[in-house]
Amino acid sequence: MAMLVGAAVPWPLVARAQAAGKPTIGFLGPSTAAADRTRRTAFLQRLAELGWVDDRNIAIDYRWAEGSVARAGEIAVEFARLKVDVIVPSGDAQILAVKKATATIPIVIAAAADPVGSGLVATLARPGGNVTGLSRQLTDTAGKRLELLREVMPGLRRVAILFNAANPLTGLELHATEAAALALGMETVRAEIRRAEDIPAAIEQLGGRVEALYICVDPLVNTNGVRINGLALAARLPTMHSSRDNLEAGGFISYGPDISDLFRRAAEYVDKILRGAKPGDLPVEQPIKLELVINLNTAKALGLVIPPPILARADEVIE
Repeated sequence: MAMLVGAAVPWPLVARAQAAGKPTIGFLGPSTAAADRTRRTAFLQRLAELGWVDDRNIAIDYRWAEGSVARAGEIAVEFARLKVDVIVPSGDAQILAVKKATATIPIVIAAAADPVGSGLVATLARPGGNVTGLSRQLTDTAGKRLELLREVMPGLRRVAILFNAANPLTGLELHATEAAALALGMETVRAEIRRAEDIPAAIEQLGGRVEALYICVDPLVNTNGVRINGLALAARLPTMHSSRDNLEAGGFISYGPDISDLFRRAAEYVDKILRGAKPGDLPVEQPIKLELVINLNTAKALGLVIPPPILARADEVIE
């Protein structure tokens, strides 16, 4: 396999990087360094296993968008100006910003909600262009998250959906969740935010109107995870997330792909590209495993008892 990869037609930028002596990876985190710590660690560990060590035979330029799509765009333009050899972003809006900034530098998606639906790639099997990587397929699993909420709360009828309206791509998950709720006989209420300053009012106005809070993935949301979960707890609203990271910030339940695993697999794409593969020829892959995580501390604070069958199915229980 290594011989085959080495024999592949080299991506033009790889040759230039090798001439300079050390390939450079532009790592674009959608939120903050602290919020993306575990993902960054998983990415670095897998790169090292594949023979790429930062500051030894590669250089990694870390930048953080801090929940701002505009900031992500600025970083993307800077990476393009610097002519880095590979860019590794996550989050559909952030990836689109990078794609807009360059049509030639290889882009490895570390995690995107729906790469085909958001127009990042033509198809999963043949992405084409300079973009490839990993899909979270969040729109496909929105219904399952609602079903899990109802299993924990059998009388659940009204659910609020928190989403960032400033990020148009959040609409994909929003609409999928609303459609799934309708099929399950649930009513939904939209809780719209555009800035961090909007979060308190968006959650406080839900008091007494809904019984749970579904939170759409978005860098602004992830950056303010502790604040959102704290306000939801104060409003007595159990939260449903798609990532375990948000449970460490006080969330109630998460169901979705192992994000650290996606970042490890993103490192494998980087390895292939640095060894000569073209990104457009590498199929976009989906999560291998979806994990259910439950935060018992939050459950106790809400006065909720998790049914034993659900606890038995959980991949992790935080106590």
